[in-house]
Amino acid sequence: MKTRAFVFDDDELIRSLLKSILENRGYEVFTFSEPGVCPLYQKAECDCIDGQQCADIILSDIRMPNISGIGLIEKLDKNGCKVKNRALISGSWTPSELNQAKDLNCKIFKKPFKMEELEDWLDDCEKTIDPNRVLHNRFF
Repeated sequence: MKTRAFVFDDDELIRSLLKSILENRGYEVFTFSEPGVCPLYQKAECDCIDGQQCADIILSDIRMPNISGIGLIEKLDKNGCKVKNRALISGSWTPSELNQAKDLNCKIFKKPFKMEELEDWLDDCEKTIDPNRVLHNRFF
């Protein structure tokens, strides 16, 4: 089973770059220009049953129209999201945002990030993914 990743970024170039990097690693990738267009964000609660999850990895920019990346992760947590490998990306972190991201157990990337840093994080994520997991396919 392929590793599944969700990428949220309002910058089409960054979104495409991240998608290409992940697909080159063999991932199944879904991209969104903002969290509000993702079916997962629109749900009032996570409907993945025990032993299932919708994705293995979530990568999100911080500053996007309507909803921030931090707001996305906070809502997913509140709704019971089971995705543990999450990263937030920004070119201009505030101290408050850094603290919030750390409190949400997100990997922090600062733009421009080094490819090696992203690749190392993805390697670490892959080590934690159960090869026998069941991925939820209701939306995709």
